[in-house]
Amino acid sequence: MLRLLFWIVLIFAAVWLWRKFKAPASSAQSHREQDAAPMVRCAHCGVHLPRDRALSLDKQWYCSQAHLEQGPGNSDR
Repeated sequence: MLRLLFWIVLIFAAVWLWRKFKAPASSAQSHREQDAAPMVRCAHCGVHLPRDRALSLDKQWYCSQAHLEQGPGNSDR
């Protein structure tokens, strides 16, 4: 009887510890997803970059000043 009680307590403790250490990892991941910067696509070359680093002109985004000056690229992409 004592062995059965020991195993029940041991399994309960293992499950409790597993849940305790698993929960913070999932909440940390959701915080990282919320902190991610929105991405935009360069109208000239198609590269994706964070919106705060992109240049905009006429509702289009560009990755560099050179691509901004060259304008939209080929639409075959």
